[in-house]
Amino acid sequence: MSGTRGLKLLSTLHADGRLIVELAEEAFPAPKGNEVLVRVEAAPINPSDLGLLFPAADLENADYSGDRVIAPMSDAALRAMAGRVGQAMEVGNEGAGTVIAAGDAPDAQALLGKRVALIAGGMFAQYRLVQAGACIALPDDVTAEQGAAAFVNPLTALGFVETMRREGHRAIIHTAAASNLGQMLVRICQEDGVPLVNIVRNEAQVAILRDLGADIVLDSSKDDFAAQLQGAIAATGATIAFDAIGGGTLVSQILHAMELAAAKDAPYSRYGSDSPKQAYIYGMLDTSPTILTRSFGFSWNVGGWLLFPFLQSAGADTAQRMRQRVLDSLTTTFASHYKARISLRDALARDAVLTYNARRTGEKYLIVPN
Repeated sequence: MSGTRGLKLLSTLHADGRLIVELAEEAFPAPKGNEVLVRVEAAPINPSDLGLLFPAADLENADYSGDRVIAPMSDAALRAMAGRVGQAMEVGNEGAGTVIAAGDAPDAQALLGKRVALIAGGMFAQYRLVQAGACIALPDDVTAEQGAAAFVNPLTALGFVETMRREGHRAIIHTAAASNLGQMLVRICQEDGVPLVNIVRNEAQVAILRDLGADIVLDSSKDDFAAQLQGAIAATGATIAFDAIGGGTLVSQILHAMELAAAKDAPYSRYGSDSPKQAYIYGMLDTSPTILTRSFGFSWNVGGWLLFPFLQSAGADTAQRMRQRVLDSLTTTFASHYKARISLRDALARDAVLTYNARRTGEKYLIVPN
């Protein structure tokens, strides 16, 4: 099939400080070799996508004109992102759709007519021409919407548990825990018998996780949060945390509570306890500085955690085992839920942009390109 044309979203940062996000048309040649042409039917908007789509843009004062958004960027943001100036960047990590044309290679032909999930970048588009190896055929009873988020959140949640085990920890602390990813982590930990301390920001989010059967859910807005956190850590033995927020003092609070729980029955040392304390920051819901108040001894680490570097370090066998677990439980353990479904053009409307870019917990959007 040649001559197929479709729309896609592009995000371009210009040297004058304007960020332009717009619809562009793309033409596709007939697939060759092991290439396949996928008609994209669903693509979730993940926080990592927003970091590329509207990075630090002033969206309140942007110009919204149908197929284009023009937003100003601060001088500091422009300097920080100088490397992407002038580049029209495709957006959308993952999605699902139907293979409508395939090259003559056997692996490509085997996918012809199949519904597939793929993590290929540029998924906020009506069509994608990709290598067959980037696709996973979905079971017949799994829709494109159900398979669209088969990679980023499920593999990240599984990656947290794998990291915990690999580093010798026995329980996990997770922040912004009522998110789609957080709900998956609750179900995984229930299945695997892993103690999990969930941290959320309000009573509504507490209720979401309680309804899932989560054992420990802490509301960070409560006056007794610090005491509750220390008690939960003492009860579970949690010494590793995964933080989606990034900015502010929460990581420091968690490390402090870990130290208090560890030092309670340990001999005094001016260097603190010997208990290892690890916090990984994997998100930027708060883009302000991460503030650490050194009150947790010397046996601690704070670092970043990203899915793709983790998968590379985990090895092919572990990655394949994780992918198979996701595929086997896409509609149960790894089910995603969406606040709204929007078209590519809707994704550039002011109300939609301001809503999904707010990144509110539990309010995930799905782009339906066609």
